[in-house]
Amino acid sequence: MPRRGYGRLAIDHEGYDVAKRLNELGVAAFVLKYRLPNAQSQPDKTIAPLLDVQQALRLVRQLAPKYNLNPERIGLMGFSAGGHLAATAGTHFARPVGDNPGSVSVRPAFLVLLYPVISFTDSLMHKNSRDNLLGTTPSPEQVRHYSAELNVSAQTPPTFIVHAEDDKTVPVQNSLVFYQALRRHGVPAELHIYPHGGHGFGLNNKTTKDQWMDRLQNWMDANGWLTR
Repeated sequence: MPRRGYGRLAIDHEGYDVAKRLNELGVAAFVLKYRLPNAQSQPDKTIAPLLDVQQALRLVRQLAPKYNLNPERIGLMGFSAGGHLAATAGTHFARPVGDNPGSVSVRPAFLVLLYPVISFTDSLMHKNSRDNLLGTTPSPEQVRHYSAELNVSAQTPPTFIVHAEDDKTVPVQNSLVFYQALRRHGVPAELHIYPHGGHGFGLNNKTTKDQWMDRLQNWMDANGWLTR
């Protein structure tokens, strides 16, 4: 899921390009163009993106036979604010949003988060993401509800995280607190922090010869998600 602070989508280098690379690994990938929060056109803009993610999970699971997929191995990948959306989906699946959630599970099998917005607390938040989703004066309850590190449970999916230490847009502490919360609850997690790379590097962090996609391939293979 591409990002841009819940204000616009970076759908090419964090969407289609990544999907093509996953295809090369033998992974079926779907790019979700989710709705951005809009108070004028949405009854509740705070849940519109999550509604789309949860419906996408239902749809892919329902269409799994058509695409020869295992419905129990449908994961989510998100970048920046898309990472916040993926982390929200990975921590709020027990109570799906919307009026008619149905019976199909909306729990992702795993999460892949790239320089994710995680926390909406004052000390860690990405202001544009929080303002666009919750408005400029969110309640303490809203802040807690949408701070993924505060909603981790033992049922949160296994997670792979990548971040750059010098990220000036979304502080690396976002990934650190989520990783720590996962570990506290016994959720398998792998965290890769690069010294440099800033924010928004997509597939290629030009400051290193290391390719995070190679690390992701190893992680997915070790967990059995690349086997047919």
